Amino acid sequence: MSHFGSNLFLTTFTILLLSALLSTDHSKIVSLLSITYTNKDSYSNHDDKQVIPIVGAVGPESLAFDPHGGGPYTGVSDGQIIKWLENERRWIDFAVTSTHRNHISVIVSGDRTGRLMKYNPQSKETTVLLQNLTFPNGVSLSRDGDFILVADTTNCRILKLWLEPSSKSGMVEVFNRLPGFPDNIKRNHRGEFWVGIHAKRGKFLKWVLSFPLVGQALIKLPFDITKVYSYFARWGGNGLAVRLSGDGDVLEALEDESRHGWKAVSEVEERDGNILDWIHKDAFCGRSKKF
Repeated sequence: MSHFGSNLFLTTFTILLLSALLSTDHSKIVSLLSITYTNKDSYSNHDDKQVIPIVGAVGPESLAFDPHGGGPYTGVSDGQIIKWLENERRWIDFAVTSTHRNHISVIVSGDRTGRLMKYNPQSKETTVLLQNLTFPNGVSLSRDGDFILVADTTNCRILKLWLEPSSKSGMVEVFNRLPGFPDNIKRNHRGEFWVGIHAKRGKFLKWVLSFPLVGQALIKLPFDITKVYSYFARWGGNGLAVRLSGDGDVLEALEDESRHGWKAVSEVEERDGNILDWIHKDAFCGRSKKF
C-alpha cells in the first residue's frame, strides 16, 4: 500500500473512531436505566433548567466555589480558568493553566502512565498513591476520609483506594463499572457521589481500545485528533450523569433527552437544592432544581 493509501485508510478509520466516540450504545442505556429507577418520579426532563452559556470557549471542565460562595469557577479547553459573576451575569478570566490537552490521544493510544499523587504542603513532599492508570480523571474523598475515588477513564470505571486508618489501607477495588467514560466525581452532603459521563462507549470503540497499536498509529497522523474530535462533537454525543451510593451502587441516572440534550457531561454537583451540570461540548452550565 502506498504512503497516500495508508494515510487515506488511517484518516477514514479516524472518522469512524470519532463517530464511535460520539455515538450512543442504546442497549447499555436501557440496561442502566432499568437498574437505576425505582420509581418514575426519580427521572426529570429538566424543563426548569437554567442554561448559563460560555461564549467563545470550549469546555467547561470541572467546577468549584470559593469559601465565600463566589463562582462557580471552571476550566475551559484553551487552558483558562474563568469565574462566574452572578450579580453581573457574566464570566471573567481568573487564571491560565497547562497547555497539555490532547486527551483523545491519551484514550485511543492506551496510555498507562497515569498516577494519583498526594501532596503535603507542610513538608512539600509528593507521594504516589496509584500508578499505571489509564487516563486518571476525577478524584473525590469519602465523607469519613477512609477512602478516595478516582475515575479510570479509558477503562470506564471508578477505582476505590482505601486510606488510613482503615484496616484495608492501601487496597484498591473497583467501585463501579460504567457504560461510558467517567469524567469528574463530586460527593454530595449525604456521602453519595455524582459522576459525569463524558460519552458512552459503543462496541466499535471498545474493539479499538483493545488494540493499543491501532490507537498509536492514529495519533501519528498529520493532524490533531483532539481538535478534529472537538469539531465533530458539536453534532453528536450523548452524556449522562450517575449518582452512586457510598458502596458504589447506582442510585440514579439523569439524561436530557430534549433537542438541547447533554452532549458530554463533565461534572455534576448538588448545591443549595440545585443540580449543577457542566456540559463539555456545548460550553454551558445547566442549573436544575432537584432537591
